[in-house]
Amino acid sequence: MTTTTSARPLSTIASEIYADWSAKGKGINYAAKPYLDAMFSLNSINDPYFADSGKSIVLYFLANARSYTGPKAKAIKAELKAMAGLK
Repeated sequence: MTTTTSARPLSTIASEIYADWSAKGKGINYAAKPYLDAMFSLNSINDPYFADSGKSIVLYFLANARSYTGPKAKAIKAELKAMAGLK
């Protein structure tokens, strides 16, 4: 028996990141914020965002979100990396 899991919408993940990162009291990194904001309007990593792809938005977010830390951040980043085809 094969089970398939569908990826969560990027907008849902963005909401979770925003809530978790904001709760830490450090503020969202200025370089990651535009990409997090863009993720709010994306459903799938395959969706376009103006001239960029959803995948590039996710990759830019990950590259600029190094200060987003903790167990939840680690799990969410792993989810995003899996969606982007990274290990």
